[in-house]
Amino acid sequence: MNIDAGLPVTAFFTSRHDGVSLAPYTSLNIAEHVGDDTLAVRRNRDIVAQSAGVPVTFLRAAHGIAVAVVSTPGQDVPMADVLITTVPGVALGAIAADCAPVLLHDGKSGAVAAIHCGREGLYRGVIDAAVGALVDIRGGWSDGALLTASIGPSICGRCYEVPIQMRERVAARHATARSATRTRSAGLDIARAIESRLAQLGFGEVVKASICTFEDPRYFSHRRDGVTGRHAGVVVCGGGGS
Repeated sequence: MNIDAGLPVTAFFTSRHDGVSLAPYTSLNIAEHVGDDTLAVRRNRDIVAQSAGVPVTFLRAAHGIAVAVVSTPGQDVPMADVLITTVPGVALGAIAADCAPVLLHDGKSGAVAAIHCGREGLYRGVIDAAVGALVDIRGGWSDGALLTASIGPSICGRCYEVPIQMRERVAARHATARSATRTRSAGLDIARAIESRLAQLGFGEVVKASICTFEDPRYFSHRRDGVTGRHAGVVVCGGGGS
């Protein structure tokens, strides 16, 4: 069961359903690093590739700001929290299980990007790193209205409890990340901060899924379940550009 990401190219977010992994990874786990059976993960990635129409290159999150360029379908890449391509038919995947998978499309150059953005990546500037890579491909900043983004399911600010010092550290750079949980303790709203930052950077359209991974059992949540799988945001480069 995929959610359309609302971008001008093939782009979607997976759920945890319609795969082959057994508990506690039930069932469409696409992460290789969480202890799941390797053959099951490979089959799950094949299922996602069928939805994308091409093999998908999935990032291996480093919780930083590293950008990797992908030039061939299914290409192996180093650890990075941003994947980017301008090659038609190349599909990129950002994995997550409470952190936010973010997909970008540039109508000017045709470039697409997939981002893993959690607390540390947000603080260190992973969104800016991804947008900077898009601007480099363009050869300069113009026509922000042609930039579109989609923020996938992630833990919401009502559920993401953190120590108050941690909240204030992130909020010092991203004020809209500051939140309070249901119990009125310190919290972080990563998706809201991403949405605000993309708007500040001039994106013409930002789509944000109103789904909390902690609250919704259709999605993997590391904070809720501990040992669990990962879902993904997938975007396919369509080429072109204005």
